[in-house]
Amino acid sequence: MNAMQSRTRSALLAAGRGIVLSIASLAGSITLFVLAVLSIAFIPLGLGLFTTPQVLDAVRRHANQRRLLAATWSDVRIPVPYRPFPKDLRGGLTGQVERTTLMLKDPATWRDIQWLLVDMTAGYFVSVLASALLLYPVEGFVLAAGLWRVFTDDDRYWYAFVPVDSQATALAAAALGVMFFLTGLKVSSPLLRLHFVIARSLLAPTHEQELARRIDRLTETRHEAVDTAASELRRIERDLHDGAQARLVAMGMNLGTIEALIEKDPAQAKKLLAMARESSAEALTELRDLVRGIHPPVLAERGLGDAVKALALRLPIAAEVEVELAGRAEAPVESAAYFAVSETLTNAAKHSGADRLWVDIHHADSMLRISVTDNGRGGATIGAGSGLSGIERRLGTFDGIMAVSSPAGGPTMVTMEIPCELS
Repeated sequence: MNAMQSRTRSALLAAGRGIVLSIASLAGSITLFVLAVLSIAFIPLGLGLFTTPQVLDAVRRHANQRRLLAATWSDVRIPVPYRPFPKDLRGGLTGQVERTTLMLKDPATWRDIQWLLVDMTAGYFVSVLASALLLYPVEGFVLAAGLWRVFTDDDRYWYAFVPVDSQATALAAAALGVMFFLTGLKVSSPLLRLHFVIARSLLAPTHEQELARRIDRLTETRHEAVDTAASELRRIERDLHDGAQARLVAMGMNLGTIEALIEKDPAQAKKLLAMARESSAEALTELRDLVRGIHPPVLAERGLGDAVKALALRLPIAAEVEVELAGRAEAPVESAAYFAVSETLTNAAKHSGADRLWVDIHHADSMLRISVTDNGRGGATIGAGSGLSGIERRLGTFDGIMAVSSPAGGPTMVTMEIPCELS
């Protein structure tokens, strides 16, 4: 009984969403298709140079809205294929011409326009069918209730392929409506998904676009990895010079003084020996911290899960860590994931105002997924100069991605994914 109720609710929800999509397909796609064609046609006249960027921006917003609905309503992922605009894009007429040229050279623009044409035809038909199979039976029930007399008058009334001109045929129409309804319960959700699959066939990047974008991304992350490695090397050199090296030099000078005083002033030599012993302990601690910052021993010995748990124990706020890993990733991936989590936790402890953190680490579908959630004030963003942008660059070296959900007032969730296999 509960399964039937759940299926009915799911089918009715799909029918309602089908109505929304059919309206969007007609009102939105038809209007934008006509405006896009006219605007591009008016480019030789000069008017299109001003209208085309705005119209194509509207087309992209319309397509992105459909991508969002595809992900939230049917779990159909449609990547965004648009080429980014250069940061130094000029304004004025020259900028308009350059912007128009860049958009028209982008293959995704023409695929968007093709999608508008498909969306107003095949997309509209599928979305209408998803809702009609559950709504059309209402008319059959109304006819069976005796209102067939109002609709027929002197002529017979057709319900689908059933001619209604008597109470018996009205009951036959109701029976047909029941068949439509039962069919709708089974196929409305798949039809809604089919609508988004049709959209994905044109809105998703082609194989060539995906390869080009991947090459650009790998080139960018390679430069970032080189810069990060150079920065880390400078940090290690600085820490050695300012910390352990300075203490070892001071300890060597103290030992020289002790050698000169050991016979003349044993008490002073003993005091200097205690200072040298203290300096050696501090230098050893600093060296251990430095090694932990390069590659924590617990990470090498016990893996990512235990390393993150050890990291959480050192935080000034309470943290819960859930780990579901059937093996270990490659050392570079583990290291990148560990330091990404470390920086995320450090940012949360310093800036979020939270008093509790949750970390979830698991592996599924050849993807290492990590989420860090806090109950702080929210407002975290990925931007130039932020700690989160550095984490994103670190993950990008391994073709990983990061998403941040941080509304004002919290909570904040940082989700990281790195493609990898466990051994």
